[in-house]
Amino acid sequence: MSLTFHVDIVSAEGAIFSGIASMVVAPTVTGELGILARHAPLLARLKAGAVRVELGGVKEGEEEVFFISGGLLEIQPHVVTILADTTVRTRDMDEAAARAAVARIEKEMGGQQLPKVEYEKLKAELDMMVMLLRNIDRLQKKGKSSR
Repeated sequence: MSLTFHVDIVSAEGAIFSGIASMVVAPTVTGELGILARHAPLLARLKAGAVRVELGGVKEGEEEVFFISGGLLEIQPHVVTILADTTVRTRDMDEAAARAAVARIEKEMGGQQLPKVEYEKLKAELDMMVMLLRNIDRLQKKGKSSR
């Protein structure tokens, strides 16, 4: 049995995940970061991407994947906290909705001159949807290869 630690993932919508993990992998602005129990304390900015939580305890060996648009990561020796701007669980992913969102965002960004703040907001949303579609595709390919 591996060493474990507590993980909390929260966003503006509320608590997304709270549980025991043996490892967390998160996309920081300086690269992907793997976190194990007793990691040195750290505070890092997160970019859009997948956060993988390898569960510990009675669910050891299972994995949960969350897609975030950015946020902050705090690591303490026995607790990891992810404060995400927005979060989507793997099981809640909707490919058709993500493709429709990409089309809508590209249309909004393409036609007119937008204020910088609005453009940056749309760009962040677009990055999130593109990352989500890439990961849906990766998971579909993984599912086909395991059959």
